[in-house]
Amino acid sequence: MEIAGFFSAIIIGLIIGVLGRLILPGKQNLSFLVTLAVGVVAAIVGTLLAGALGVDDTSGVDWIELGLQLAFAVAGVAILDRTYGRRRH
Repeated sequence: MEIAGFFSAIIIGLIIGVLGRLILPGKQNLSFLVTLAVGVVAAIVGTLLAGALGVDDTSGVDWIELGLQLAFAVAGVAILDRTYGRRRH
C-alpha cells in the first residue's frame, strides 16, 4: 500500500465507520470515536484485501473495495458493540 493509499484509507475510513454504524440495525452503545476507529481499521483491511484479490486498481470507482471496507466496518461495529459497548443499567 502506497502512502497516498494509506491516507485515503484513513479519510474514507472515517466515512465508512459512520456508514457501518448506520447500516447496522438498532442502537449501538459505542462511542463515536470508537466507531471512527473501526472505520479506519476496516478501510485499511478492506484495501489490503482488495489488493490481495487484485481488485484495488480499477478504472473509475472501486466499488468492490468500498464494499469490502463497508462489510468490515459493519462487522467491526457489531462485534465491538456486543463485547465492549457501554452498558446502560
